[in-house]
Amino acid sequence: MYRMKVTALLDDKLIREVQSFSKGKTITESLQIALSEWLKQKKIEKTILEIEREPLEFQPGFTAEKARELSRT
Repeated sequence: MYRMKVTALLDDKLIREVQSFSKGKTITESLQIALSEWLKQKKIEKTILEIEREPLEFQPGFTAEKARELSRT
């Protein structure tokens, strides 16, 4: 994993709030946790939008029972 040193001017209150929610031991750890969680959420939102635009379609005759049978064999 590569690491990037970043200088950013951020509001003290924002940093304290991020540290409080993330439970990170350092500001760096707190920001890594917060950014990772934000990115996960954005990826989920993107997937939801894609599914809304083009819903998943199951094969004709697909049922949950048939899927369970397949996974048990």
